[in-house]
Amino acid sequence: MNDTERDALWEQIRAEAAEGAWREPMLASFLHATILNHKTFEDALGFQLASKLESVTLPALSLRDLIQESFEDTAHLGTWAREDLYAVHQRDPACRKYSQPLLYFKGYLSIQAQRVAHYYWHQDRVHLALFLQSRISDVLGVDIHPAAKIGKGFFIDHATGVVIGETAVVEENVSMLHGVTLGGTGKERGDRHPKIRRGVLISTGAKILGNIEVGEGAKVAAGAVVLDDVAPHTTVAGMPARPVGDTAADQPALEMDHRFRGQE
Repeated sequence: MNDTERDALWEQIRAEAAEGAWREPMLASFLHATILNHKTFEDALGFQLASKLESVTLPALSLRDLIQESFEDTAHLGTWAREDLYAVHQRDPACRKYSQPLLYFKGYLSIQAQRVAHYYWHQDRVHLALFLQSRISDVLGVDIHPAAKIGKGFFIDHATGVVIGETAVVEENVSMLHGVTLGGTGKERGDRHPKIRRGVLISTGAKILGNIEVGEGAKVAAGAVVLDDVAPHTTVAGMPARPVGDTAADQPALEMDHRFRGQE
């Protein structure tokens, strides 16, 4: 994504907010505070995250400084936040404007907040990272460990009840729905969580457990309990999950079609 595209996205978001303020005067102050008063997309995102996650012990102004520090020190965070926003707009038919995820979608906001927590986890500021994880869980209903590795173009639809464990890896262009768990299988320590490869689609309520790999372009059906590796471009379903066919699309996450091959 080049600088022209970056600026164009931010200008589009500002235009949508200005139209919203005109159409809904009662929300004008909200839209000015969250978008129109800010010079950059990153500033607006930091304000929104801080407003959502503030607490008595860590007020919004302090949180904004921490978020800004993470964005300034890790150049790709702003770029990835934009890639995630594009992912929502392209894959969610309920998303009609680019401003909507930034303002209202907790799946999008929880991913951006986890990226900040991940930054501080690797700065050896573990208490701060875990504090942020706790606030994300309390406020947004999404529990992603700050050590989990999350790639760009990640989309969580609805997001309520999503749990992603400490050693999980989610590569780029993955989509999942609410109620998904990427968890362990017991009390083992070390590398114990799933590795989700590029382009995977994980449907509602799926549980993927253990240090297993879900291969590139695979599809996990709603309610599946996955305990073994999933081959690339394979659809699995059931409890425990078993292969039920291949996938029609190279990256099912981009298509968001939850039907099995032959139904697609």
